[in-house]
Amino acid sequence: MGPALVDLKNVRVIRGDNVALDDFSLRVESGEHVAILGPNGCGKSTLIKTITRECYPILREGSSMTILGRDRWNIFELRSVLGIVSNDLMLDCTSETSGREVVLSGFFSSTRIFDHQTVEPEHLKRADAVLERLGISHLAERPVAEMSSGEAKRILSARALVHDPQTLVFDEPSNSLDVYAQHGLRETMRALAQSGIGIVLVTHHLSDVIPEIDRVVLMRNGRIQADGRKQDLLEPEQISRLFGIRVEITRTDGYYHLW
Repeated sequence: MGPALVDLKNVRVIRGDNVALDDFSLRVESGEHVAILGPNGCGKSTLIKTITRECYPILREGSSMTILGRDRWNIFELRSVLGIVSNDLMLDCTSETSGREVVLSGFFSSTRIFDHQTVEPEHLKRADAVLERLGISHLAERPVAEMSSGEAKRILSARALVHDPQTLVFDEPSNSLDVYAQHGLRETMRALAQSGIGIVLVTHHLSDVIPEIDRVVLMRNGRIQADGRKQDLLEPEQISRLFGIRVEITRTDGYYHLW
């Protein structure tokens, strides 16, 4: 087994005046499919930003962090091994930029193609290939501003895939999507997981947890409440404690539903 995708040990991250992650330890193996589940404000987004080096842990004794076995990364090199699909990126992409240009921007860690960036023929070939792979070639010339939220999320998935990353990170992927778009996005995640790409899903929606995900991490107040097999943790007592409200859970076709 190679180095872990991410290995955090006793990490503390402060954002503003708040401790967002506190004595936080988490190891995710390369190629693993894992869901990180918790209420808004529990530190999920900070965890993603820590993995992508937008936030940094406090330097202190007994604390460490590695990504693929390394504690130092060139941020642009790191982005070539991680594919990110986030709402922050979606906000940046709501413009007249075409779907193909957004996908191509993944080669440059931007959200559009700027004048100083050179798109090579190989870039175009790979962009069109991933658009076809996700079944969205018809969106190549359409401005993102004219796409539905679901279409834009699928374009962002293509952008994340274009440089052939080892792992895709989905940050609250179903936010702002209607039922039809949610279904399409989950089917896309399932196909990607089945192809062998690692999936790290961060969400507060149980129904986002696709059947291919076996491990669930429950987060609350900047700490891990529980970490284990999906069938053991996605049960009423654990989830009621996680969200602070009594819930019931049903299961259909490998999906879990909260009510």
